[in-house]
Amino acid sequence: MSSILTNNSAMTALATLRGINKSLDGTQNRISTGLKIESGKDNAAYFAISRTMDSESNMYKAIDESLTLKQNSVSTARLGAETVADIAEEFVERVAFAQGSAGDASALADIQSELDALVDRINTTINQATFNGESLVTSASTQTLVTGVTRSGGSLSVTTITFNAQDLNTSIAAVLAAIDVTSTSTGALTSALTTAQGALDRAISAATNLGVAEKSIETQKEFLSQLTDRIDSGVGSMIDADMEEEAARLQALQVQQQLATQSLSIANQAPQNILSLFR
Repeated sequence: MSSILTNNSAMTALATLRGINKSLDGTQNRISTGLKIESGKDNAAYFAISRTMDSESNMYKAIDESLTLKQNSVSTARLGAETVADIAEEFVERVAFAQGSAGDASALADIQSELDALVDRINTTINQATFNGESLVTSASTQTLVTGVTRSGGSLSVTTITFNAQDLNTSIAAVLAAIDVTSTSTGALTSALTTAQGALDRAISAATNLGVAEKSIETQKEFLSQLTDRIDSGVGSMIDADMEEEAARLQALQVQQQLATQSLSIANQAPQNILSLFR
């Protein structure tokens, strides 16, 4: 039966074309955004997981940036402590040299001048061992650093590491500044040498402790960097569009669109054939 009021073929062709156009719009959107899951309506589970993991990745990146600042401060402090240790070693050597000059007031006075200059260098080093206004060699405070975040159910908790800053002013600079080798007494020079050696040992210990702290921060930063890479990669595998697949789908849909359009055109020409019946 033919009808000029109802064209079933045209309706079918139109429905097909609409479906193809809808698929084509979706494919073009995925190509434009690079995402196959852009909202909860695309895939609720994957969308929720990806948003949660994105949040954790951003937190880890923020922590990593914070650790970078602290690592630079610790590295600067370690350099300062190592330099102080080097100068303290020179100090000990000059005090040891003074042992052989016991009784020679002139020689001891010259050595004392050298020691005073070394103390000045130590003070200068300590004052300059700062990064972004932060000094870790002027007070023996405990430093607590956030290194990560753990999720348990719906709650978050942070993980931390601690290390001790070093008070090189009190433990080393002030101790060495108090040493006086101008005394002609040999118990006095021996005591000065013992005191200077003790200050050197503390300088070495401070440099070692700061080095351990720096290495711990560096290790944690490397872990966070790899962790965020893994998280970002995992999230990407869930929500990123496969561009090769989308390109192939786009070409196929464009061909289907052309065919559906042609089919609709043919279907719309069918009523014209009815005219021939009345000739």
